[in-house]
Amino acid sequence: MKTVTLDVRPPGSAVADALAAVKSGRAARTARISFATPELLWRVLTVKRWQILRALCGAGPVSIREVARRVKRDVKAVHADVTALLMAGVLDRTDSGEVEFPYETVKVEFELEAA
Repeated sequence: MKTVTLDVRPPGSAVADALAAVKSGRAARTARISFATPELLWRVLTVKRWQILRALCGAGPVSIREVARRVKRDVKAVHADVTALLMAGVLDRTDSGEVEFPYETVKVEFELEAA
C-alpha cells in the first residue's frame, strides 16, 4: 500500500530530511508533502479538496471532468481546486493531461504546542 504523509514543518527541515532520505536509500519508500504552517496546510486542504483526494486515492489518472463526476460538483469549481492541489504538489498531472493522486492512503502529522 502506497502511503503519503502530509506534515507541518519548516522548509529547511523538510529539505534536510529529504536529502538524508536520498543518501540513505529511503527516498523511494517514503512519500512526504510538507507545509510550512498548519494554517497553510488547512488553506490548501479544504473540505472540498479532501473530497477530491478521497475520490482519487488509488484511482489512477483521471480527467478533471471525471473528478467532478466522482465528487458530484461543477467541473469549473473542481478545476480550480485541482489547480490549487497541483500547485501545492499534492496532485500530479500526467503527460496526457489527466490528474493523479498516486497514493492509496494519506497520513497527516503535525503537533500543536503551547504558545
